[in-house]
Amino acid sequence: MPIATVTPITPITIDDVVRHIRDLPSLPAAVIELLSVMDRDDVDTHALGARIALDQSLTAKTLRLANSSFYGVQSKVTSIAQAVSVLGFRSIRTLVTACAVTNSFPASACASLNFQAFWRHSVATGVCAQLLARRLKVNPDVAFTAGLLHDIGALVLATRFPSQYGQMLAYRAEHDCSIIDAEQAVFGLDHALVGSTLSAWWKFPQPMHSAVASHHLDCGAATPALDLVVHAANTLAHALDLSEVEDDLVPVLSDGVWQTLALSEADCMILFKDAETTFHEMCQVLIT
Repeated sequence: MPIATVTPITPITIDDVVRHIRDLPSLPAAVIELLSVMDRDDVDTHALGARIALDQSLTAKTLRLANSSFYGVQSKVTSIAQAVSVLGFRSIRTLVTACAVTNSFPASACASLNFQAFWRHSVATGVCAQLLARRLKVNPDVAFTAGLLHDIGALVLATRFPSQYGQMLAYRAEHDCSIIDAEQAVFGLDHALVGSTLSAWWKFPQPMHSAVASHHLDCGAATPALDLVVHAANTLAHALDLSEVEDDLVPVLSDGVWQTLALSEADCMILFKDAETTFHEMCQVLIT
């Protein structure tokens, strides 16, 4: 709980958040369409590939991905159609969406936020979510995207309310508390709520919207599988310390979550090793 003896600044309201979200650039039309069919396989890959090709920024990022060492393609990929053929549409769909969202928040927008650390943690959470997804029969592509975007609300707070965000970081350092408690103390709301508001504005699919909104909540028996995956992935990403933040706090996973995941010690070691390897490869593409 936030420190009760500290008087917070005038809190912002969700209406304030909505007004600032409306000023954000819209996601490219191709990405909106990609998000709408994230959990489907019966899509016209040629038509959507053509939509991606119309956006120069998305095309450049996609071709860079296709030619990265992560996929080890032998010959140079020079078109979106070729990238879809070589990598598969599901991989392209996931990474194009991720690239578009990351481009919506430039690092220059808030000096208080360590963007490099933020995106490193986000990529780590996406990777952990993708690896955990198969255990709970969740679509790995959806899990990766939801994990990558789970903290998107923090970017709204940092870039749209930079003065208050700086105060929030100072509060957290002074009281050695979680980011959620510090946000509640300074803003009167937290990045999970703000993220769910943005995900609704950007028309994320409902399962992703729910996962963003609930990634800091305790998971019970009725928790949707994707919510639980992202919740657990966030904790594992913090535990792996891949963001390289010295004072990073690791949230606690409940006994119920561990029982649901049913990870043995050997499973955990394999997952951690795979997560670290995939994380470093993904960072080469998504973080520049």
